Amino acid sequence: MTMETEQNRKGTGLEGTEGAHGPGDGADRAEAVATPRRTLDIVRRHGFVFRKSLGQHFLTDSRALDRILEAAGLDKTRGALEIGPGIGALTERLAQAAGRVVAIEIDSRLIPILEEVLAPYDNVVLIHADALKIDLRELWRTHFQGLAGVSAVANLPYYAAAPILMALLESRLPWERLVLMVQKEIADRICAAPGGKDYGSLSVAVQYRCEAEPVCRVPPGAFVPSPKVDSAVVRLTPRRKRHVNVSDEQLFFRVVHAAFEQRRKTIANNLSRLLGKEGKGEAVEILRGCGIDPARRGETLSLEEFAALTEALAASGKVTHSGSDSPIG
Repeated sequence: MTMETEQNRKGTGLEGTEGAHGPGDGADRAEAVATPRRTLDIVRRHGFVFRKSLGQHFLTDSRALDRILEAAGLDKTRGALEIGPGIGALTERLAQAAGRVVAIEIDSRLIPILEEVLAPYDNVVLIHADALKIDLRELWRTHFQGLAGVSAVANLPYYAAAPILMALLESRLPWERLVLMVQKEIADRICAAPGGKDYGSLSVAVQYRCEAEPVCRVPPGAFVPSPKVDSAVVRLTPRRKRHVNVSDEQLFFRVVHAAFEQRRKTIANNLSRLLGKEGKGEAVEILRGCGIDPARRGETLSLEEFAALTEALAASGKVTHSGSDSPIG
């Protein structure tokens, strides 16, 4: 395993090399990390104290790991990026399956544990950094060149799941797939279809870029310590060709954000904020021109309808309010 820190990285290059052995070569391996017994043993030996602020819940269910690895479809010609490895339960399995693994961990207290757990694996690079501040494109150039494909495979911390997901998607890197464990509520939103209570700006932002599908539910008892809510694994396969085309992506996300900003209001009322003094009347006219009932709510609009509405608004030249172009509000 190779360790990188802010001190030994040169600029944003994230330079690092594998060990002397081939990828995945290593000494005899101990019992898998993903068992309650070994997880508790590691935690106690290192005197580790869980921090709620970092959403630390360590996976101990091998069946959940099996489903994650199956969904990721890794082999020794492929690489994996993991964010938030914890004590290495998933990292260990990724190292066994993939040709190259890069794991980013923000908590310095976990670095010695990961160094111990991952010592047998020469195909793992461990980076101590904040995943939301790292240069993902430079990381890719440094560590994933020449591989047949690269996937992001991670058990994301609850508190930062949506921002990390969007950072991965907005990096515009050619991910083969993203297999992510998140809070079940987030998973439901990611995979939701129009018309339901879970469908919102996150659903549109993800499905605009990816095909989203649920993999499995993971109950609280699969973790140490147990969270108060269920988790779920989703698989996102980036679209090589956009499902819908828009001429102004920034405007598209401003429209989506406006549509969901006040969910109980009609789409006409919500869009009026983008259209100046006569906003309501203009919104009604544009919506009708797109074949969309102005009395509908944003949660009922499909990707295709959001795209058509964006093009109509762009053609009108009447969008005056800056609004928000954040894909997730």
